[in-house]
Amino acid sequence: MLEPGGAISGAQRSLDSLMPVIYEELHRVAAIFMSNERRGHTLQPTALISEAYLRLLSQHSLDFSNRAQVIGVAAQMMRRILRTHQEKKEAGKRGGEDTTLCLSETPEPAAPAILFSEVDELLDRLAKLDERQARVVELRIFGGLSVQETADFLQISTATANRDWASGRLWLAKELSGAARHD
Repeated sequence: MLEPGGAISGAQRSLDSLMPVIYEELHRVAAIFMSNERRGHTLQPTALISEAYLRLLSQHSLDFSNRAQVIGVAAQMMRRILRTHQEKKEAGKRGGEDTTLCLSETPEPAAPAILFSEVDELLDRLAKLDERQARVVELRIFGGLSVQETADFLQISTATANRDWASGRLWLAKELSGAARHD
């Protein structure tokens, strides 16, 4: 972000110095997101990172020295970018292809595909029940953060992050299996 007179802000300098350190991790997160997208998607992992980077620059309260925080916020931004992209696509062409993702930590070839929009909606519902639990699930699934990184990011204990992850994942699985029975 340019300050008056064309100078680069301190936040941008901090983020610019952190990006080479976390770029591979952000690329991995973006690649996970994009691997679940339809073929021929107009966004690529690098473009997704670039868009998230631009949005990170507008975050005034973000501590750019905290790697886990930057990755967590970037993952949230990537999720929102893909949601917005999907909403625009669906608005322009109803009945288009859906975005799918895999909730397993180690994707299995036989694992059923889950629609991004379903998980996105369920995370919004979970947030109404337990906002912290929804954040833990979001950071673990979409951010690819470890339990320890998630705990650090949310400033909670590792035990709390583990409990929230276990119960949030179970709630999500229950809701997804319930949705599958109704189809």
